[in-house]
Amino acid sequence: MSFDSDDFALFGLPERFALDEAELAARRRTLLAQVHPDRFATGGASAQRIAMQWAVRVNEAYARLKDPLKRAAYLCELHGAPIAAEDNTAMPPEFLMQQMAWREALDDASTRPAVEAIAGDLEGHRRQAYEDLARSLDEAPEYDRAAQQVRALMFVERFAGDVADRLEAMEA
Repeated sequence: MSFDSDDFALFGLPERFALDEAELAARRRTLLAQVHPDRFATGGASAQRIAMQWAVRVNEAYARLKDPLKRAAYLCELHGAPIAAEDNTAMPPEFLMQQMAWREALDDASTRPAVEAIAGDLEGHRRQAYEDLARSLDEAPEYDRAAQQVRALMFVERFAGDVADRLEAMEA
């Protein structure tokens, strides 16, 4: 186990988008048990500090690998296709049109069923987008294409949060 190894190597997992979340969680527990600062209590403050750094490293890697969008972005970056979302916001016109249509529909939605219909449409789009992303990363890797898909999904996820917020506000 190397501190500077990539997250997949740290967890002993294949470098793939598709992964078994239960296995990821089990490996996290195993790693955290190995580096828990209490195991190094007799080693002094320095050993405990190093163990704490390892625990932080394991938890950060776990958070990256557990979240599908973060995992996809990480894979792209590992393979030389940085997401650079703050610098690269260009999107295909059809994607932008879909975003505008969803935003307008949400702005116009005045009833819970109307917002739920948007949420249902969005969920279908998200599911398909993640399936396409998985193909771009695992079946025939196209990391530049996957990076574009990740940037698009970042917009979709942000909008999904807005829809969820709207539904929550309607409950109050």
